[in-house]
Amino acid sequence: MTGKSLFNTFAVLAICSLALSACGAKAPASGDGPKVTASGFTCPEPNPRMEVTSTELNLFVWTEYFPEDMLDCFSLVYGVKINQDEYSANEEMYAKVASGGVAYDLIQPTDYIVPLLIRQKLLQPLDHSRLSNMKNMDPNWMDRYFDPGNQYTLPYLAGIDAIVVNTEAVKDVPTSWADLWKPEYAGRIVSIDDSRTVISMTLLTLGYDPNTHDPAQLEEAKNKLAELVPNIKLFDSDSPKTALIAGDVDLGIVWTGEAFVAHEENPAFEFIYPTEGASLWEDNWALLKDAPHLDAAYAWLNYTMQGDVFWLTLRDFQYINPNLAAIAYAKENQPEVYSAYNDSPITNPPAEVLKKGFYSKDVGEAAALYDRIWTEVKGGN
Repeated sequence: MTGKSLFNTFAVLAICSLALSACGAKAPASGDGPKVTASGFTCPEPNPRMEVTSTELNLFVWTEYFPEDMLDCFSLVYGVKINQDEYSANEEMYAKVASGGVAYDLIQPTDYIVPLLIRQKLLQPLDHSRLSNMKNMDPNWMDRYFDPGNQYTLPYLAGIDAIVVNTEAVKDVPTSWADLWKPEYAGRIVSIDDSRTVISMTLLTLGYDPNTHDPAQLEEAKNKLAELVPNIKLFDSDSPKTALIAGDVDLGIVWTGEAFVAHEENPAFEFIYPTEGASLWEDNWALLKDAPHLDAAYAWLNYTMQGDVFWLTLRDFQYINPNLAAIAYAKENQPEVYSAYNDSPITNPPAEVLKKGFYSKDVGEAAALYDRIWTEVKGGN
């Protein structure tokens, strides 16, 4: 999760550095001939084409998480300018949205924070009659525990948090979360800056429920996590693979896509599924209650769910892909992209890994304890 920041091995996603800065080309939707992005990608036509009168779409999304061609094509085929702000943690996103005064249309919450957004009445129900391309999504990633019936969310990408290790630099390769506490790893680990994943994996090493509400168990986890901090050289949710590839660290607690890219850069990097169970997550689209550009938001969701558009995420971001039409399109039209995805145990994990894995779930009022633990541990208290 939550997440997930990626440079990919095929294309570099342009990052918007200013609040609500424009991303992607803006061009009239009318006119003859195909629309072509700056990279030379020919944009598929919308199917169906929706009526859009809005001229802008405001996204609040995870960092480095979109194919640039996808962004540009939507702007080109609909004549809509995409304004994009980014975040590196669900808690950061929630704090900004809950504070009010924002003009975002769509956000990308990870599974566990969706119930909180719903309870706080920050989302509006989706009109499924305007989402004909929902049919392209894998049923296994729909109707999930955090949003029965997909009343408020649609899946974007899913993945796993586990351990990546440079097997050329680390002789004693870890097999479990508990191994990360070994003194020999001091200052050699990069970790995603994700409170729920890291605290939950610590709870697992103690034999506790990774979503416990018990204050005593959480206090014990806090003390144990404080013992791990000397082994962590940096927390980075923007691009944890960067420190790995540069050789600044030898191990990481990272997302699926970060591990994939590190392995592509150097096959010595291996993704280790911990014996206690890996962390599983699903990122989603959700429509904010006061979204100012509803027509553009629904057009974006429908267009990007097309198989001939969403396959770009297979090309550029190597996570678990919940769009069956995109996978089928790549298999038929982009066999190298399909094989890279389908043949990798990182993006296509063994069934036992998924069965044994855990999800960070909504913990209600106990969320304040998780936040306090994270703040105190990282602050050295």
